[in-house]
Amino acid sequence: MTTTGSTKAASTAAPAPAPAPAATARELGLAHYAARGVLEYVLARHGATFAQQIALRAAINADAPQTPDELVAQVQGALKADPAGIRAVLDELLAKELLVADGEHLRPTEAGRELFAAVAAETAPISARVWGGIPAEDLAAAGRVLALVTERADAELAALTA
Repeated sequence: MTTTGSTKAASTAAPAPAPAPAATARELGLAHYAARGVLEYVLARHGATFAQQIALRAAINADAPQTPDELVAQVQGALKADPAGIRAVLDELLAKELLVADGEHLRPTEAGRELFAAVAAETAPISARVWGGIPAEDLAAAGRVLALVTERADAELAALTA
């Protein structure tokens, strides 16, 4: 009878949770594109692109107005994109009057700041739902892994382009 009781108890127990997938390049890429897809959807509703948002963020978050070359370098560091393409993005932001030339520097306009704030306000609750409930220790571990992957990939790209 003890055997029957043990079998019954074992059959009513919840199944063990599936192990989490390993953090592979594919998994990291899928997470990136899932989050980027959300941002690009929001940006499209505002008539902006991902690259424009990255360039606008660099201009807004700078301590002082940046030259076009300085902005190109910052955006290239983030996107690993061709400098000519980034210059085209800066031209688009100037044409949309989201950036303005101020002597040799570019600075964000009020419209650029408003667009950036609107996108941030719209994506904040989505980000809270995506990131909410993840334990701090998991976020810290993920942060360490992502920083290391970024450092290594940057070094590999530098070696390839040297």
